Formats: sequence, C-alpha cells, structure tokens
Amino acid sequence: QVQLVESGGGLVQAGGSLRLSCAASGRTFSNHGMGWFRQAPGKERAFVAAINWIGFSTYYADSVKGRFTISRDNAKNTVYLQMNSLKPEDTAVYYCAVARRATAQTTQYDYDYWGQGTQVTVSS
Repeated sequence: QVQLVESGGGLVQAGGSLRLSCAASGRTFSNHGMGWFRQAPGKERAFVAAINWIGFSTYYADSVKGRFTISRDNAKNTVYLQMNSLKPEDTAVYYCAVARRATAQTTQYDYDYWGQGTQVTVSS
C-alpha cells in the first residue's frame, strides 16, 4: 500500500523558515516526478513546487520563487521543501504528491498519489 507522510509543518513567525519532508513507502518513486501543493482556508489547492525524477529540473509557483526550494533524496524515497522568508500568506495545509511521469508537473491532475497534508501557519 502506497503511503506518503508529510512532516515538518508548524507555527512560525513571518520571516522564519521551515523544512517540510515527505516520506514515501509501499513502493519506490525514484522514476517519478514529485511535487508540493498547498491549500489555504477557503481556497482551492494550488501548485507550489515540482521536481523531476533525478532532481535536475524544478518548477515553482511565482509566489514562492526565490524563497522555497524543492529537493529529493531517492535513496530515502523522500522529497523536501525548504521554505525561507515565510509570509502570512504562505499559511496553508501543504501536500506532497507523486506524479504519473518522470518529469516535473505543475497541475494536480498529473499526480496519482497524495499525502495527508501538514499544516503551516505563519504569524505576522
């Protein structure tokens, strides 16, 4: 059974940093792109960042470019999201996901497996 478990969320002041982790189990995803999405209260789930199977290609939402960094460790079947210079508008539940293909994908419809989400709250 495939399982994605996010961790690292929490409460942080504006300007602070958090590092999210997403550990996959049940099968290896080293040949799949992976991504992070987020859903703020009252809003639809939105793309944050994506990475291809080997980590050489990444994409970011404009709102997080220069502040967030996605990375992966295929040996650990884990993807990370380093979030710096956090803003109150980054407050959301963050989800990791595994893409159907090896490339980095920016739309949620290209993802087959999803984690349960981790809450990130940024106070002003």
